[in-house]
Formats: sequence, C-alpha cells, structure tokens
Amino acid sequence: MSGDAPVAALPMYDVPQIAAANDALWAAIAASLSAQEVEAPEKLARGGDLAALWRSPGLLFSQTCGYPYVKDLRDAVVLIATPEYAFPGCDGAWRRSFVVRRACDPRRDLEAFRGAVAAINGWDSDSGMNLFRATIAPVARRAAFFAAVVATGSHLASLEAVADGRADLAAIDCVTFGLVKRFRPGLIERVAVVAESPPSPGLPFIAAARLPDWTVAAVRKALFAALADPGLAEPLGALGLTGARLMTSADYKRVLEIERDAEAAGFPRLG
Repeated sequence: MSGDAPVAALPMYDVPQIAAANDALWAAIAASLSAQEVEAPEKLARGGDLAALWRSPGLLFSQTCGYPYVKDLRDAVVLIATPEYAFPGCDGAWRRSFVVRRACDPRRDLEAFRGAVAAINGWDSDSGMNLFRATIAPVARRAAFFAAVVATGSHLASLEAVADGRADLAAIDCVTFGLVKRFRPGLIERVAVVAESPPSPGLPFIAAARLPDWTVAAVRKALFAALADPGLAEPLGALGLTGARLMTSADYKRVLEIERDAEAAGFPRLG
C-alpha cells in the first residue's frame, strides 16, 4: 500500500474461518467496479497499521469502528454504507455489546464485579470500550470500578481472557460473539452474558474522502449489488451479512453521545 494506489481491506471481521468469505465478497465488488471502469485491487490488503490504512488516499473500500470514525476519521473518509447483520444483538444497522463473565463465576450482576479485572480489545473501540464504559457507568457511582483494565488487542482475545480467568468481565460486540459461537462454540460455552450495552451504530464501510463522487457512487453500487447477489448467499451467510443501510455522519453522533453520557455520570474513563 503506497501513495494513491487503490487499496481495499476488510479488517474488522477477518478471522481465518471467514477470510475466504471476505475474499468472495470483495471479488464480486471488484468485478462490478471493473465493469464500471473503476480501478480496483484484485485482492484485499491484510496486515499493517489500521490507522494508516484508513487514512490512505487510495482507500477504495474498508470497514472501520464507529469510535475512531467519529474521533479521528471524519475528515479523511466518506461513509459508503453500514452493514446489517443477522446475529442476536444486531438491529438493522445498529448493534450492541454483550458484557460477559466466566460461566462458572458465581457473580450474577454488574455491581458484584466492583474491584474486578476488565478486558478490552482496545481503548479506541466503540464496542469493547465505549459501550462497556456506558454499561458500567450507572453502577460505578462516580468512582473507579475496576481494579485493572487489560487491553488484549482483539475481542477474541478478550473472550479467551475471561474464559481462562485472566479477566473477569469483557464487552464483546454482537457480531464477534455470533461468529465465535459458530466456529468456536466451546469458547462461548465457557462464558455467560451478564448485561447488554445500549445500541450504537454499526461498523461502517468507508472510502477515502478525496475520491471523486462518481467513484464513491460506483463503490456503493457495487456493494449493494454484491449484497443482493443470490450467487453470494454462502459467503454472505458465513459473514452474517443480510444487507446494508445508508447512514450519515449525524447518525454516528450517537457514539459521542454515549461517551458524554458516561462522562456526565462521573465515569469518564473505563477503570
């Protein structure tokens, strides 16, 4: 990835078990773009620094989290659409997180976890941190709640940390939870849901803001065509994708409202 060369990536849900499904989705989008005379990379980019990827001037198609979008990326990217998923906890283009404990943990409500250890995938995550903070804020009573917060690097690693007893609670977005339930059901059986977060806009598909309007329109057309293609039923089912919805930056203000509500409750930082 360099300069203005077109690049595409689907880094948010790209575990090995569904990488082929992401490849199939992109192949269909790329073929449609080629038919519209839009230059597109043959393959998805994988690895590397996500912050740099999302700010690449050649970014043709990717997916980001709502929190970095509203915090850092609104000047650099344009919204293509927001995906809709079939998993429990997803409601159209909105989704929530499940706060999970070890299945064998005798504590059954959030208040009982004061002084516990929390696991987050990252401090810049809407589902793993922002929604987690919003869920804990009402019971924190304007004081620190957790003894420690451990950043694991991924929702899957947070699930493993809770299941293995290295952390007591984690907030897992409903898409990850649904996917892991499919390909690692034993891991999901080792945790239990304590609470559900408030809803938040889903992880949007994006492109570089510097792209011409006609290119963005072509990408959007290609995406919706792929999502409606009966020939892609198998990979779309593997991804849990049922469609997409057009959303605006105003819709994503809800992410900041959730943060402000936690701050107003005296819980500005998860901890």
